[in-house]
Amino acid sequence: MSGQLISRFYQDFQPDRVVLSVAAALLLIGYLIVASSSLHLGVKVAHNLFHYPVRQMLHIVLGLMLAAVICAIPMIVWERSSTGLFIAGLILLGIVLIPGIGVKVNGSVRWLSVAGFRIQVSEIVKFISVIYMAGYIKRHQQELRQDHYGLLKPLLLAGFACFLLLLEPDFGSAVVILIITMGMMFLGGARIQQFLVLLGVAAVGAALLVYFSPYRWARVTGFLDPWADARKTGFQLVQALISFGRGDIWGVGLGNGIQKLFYLPEAHTDFLFSVLAEELGLIGVLLVIALFTVLVWRAFYIAGQAEQAGQGFNAMVAYGLGIWFGFQSFVNMGVNMGMLPTKGITLPLMSYGGGSMLIMCAAIAVLLRISSEATEQLKSTVPGRARQWVNV
Repeated sequence: MSGQLISRFYQDFQPDRVVLSVAAALLLIGYLIVASSSLHLGVKVAHNLFHYPVRQMLHIVLGLMLAAVICAIPMIVWERSSTGLFIAGLILLGIVLIPGIGVKVNGSVRWLSVAGFRIQVSEIVKFISVIYMAGYIKRHQQELRQDHYGLLKPLLLAGFACFLLLLEPDFGSAVVILIITMGMMFLGGARIQQFLVLLGVAAVGAALLVYFSPYRWARVTGFLDPWADARKTGFQLVQALISFGRGDIWGVGLGNGIQKLFYLPEAHTDFLFSVLAEELGLIGVLLVIALFTVLVWRAFYIAGQAEQAGQGFNAMVAYGLGIWFGFQSFVNMGVNMGMLPTKGITLPLMSYGGGSMLIMCAAIAVLLRISSEATEQLKSTVPGRARQWVNV
């Protein structure tokens, strides 16, 4: 019986082909650059040239398997469990801070070790935050538009999650979650005056956190003039800029970059985009930017599709995923290009990492599910309009 249900689901499932194509392209390009940037590191860490490429392939396979499962979960299940999921996310953020449980890397306690894999809890909480905010907006949309308290409640919960993230510390993920929350509330109907006030308060708070934290302030000063201290505070950014300079228009060729050879720190994770710029040049950079632009556009398009189908929760989730993909990729690429201060945020679907890959694949699967449900609903109500949405 369960086999028949699964077969029927995949027969009726109508994934968005644009999202599928873009996600597949990002996964492929990301894997090639991860492999290129990590071969030498595998020899140093595990005496195995293919240590990181093999593990990243495993991450991708597991991510695709998880995505296949999530595609079969109706969106109503996510809606009903949104509050419980957010509470679970807060609990995970608390657990990772317990000495002896959270895994400490480079001075930050952000990971949990599960079956030999490091799971970055903040990635899970980003995904959960999108689900929770969509559910909150669906339940309290009228209150959100008319009452200041309706805006304050979700911000307090998001603020508490950000506080726990700052204890790790993980300033970058806290900013991402705050942007997701505020962006979704704005799209959900929050008044522009309220939104601007909140944005101003958040900006002042972030500036104070940077100013009174010596290592964050060092990153800002290093960003403003990396060449002033190119061997210390400006080292990462200087090496990233050298990568972009060497790449020129067409790049030096896949595998031929030299900045990844222990010059550029975190070349296979946070600074993967710099390796891509060196080896694939301006053409590769523009291609990846274009792919992320299309992904964000399509997420918003699918949100509009869901709204047209009367699926408010689904629409808000799609908006939230679009904001997440867009902002996180913008920050990562901005850091790599010297447009933003150095921050440890991965490039979605591309950077090395098991937890990040699993969550990003899950997010893409949810987007595909939203598109399928909206298309099915539109077909059953207004056939002509459904064809218009599907054919774009």
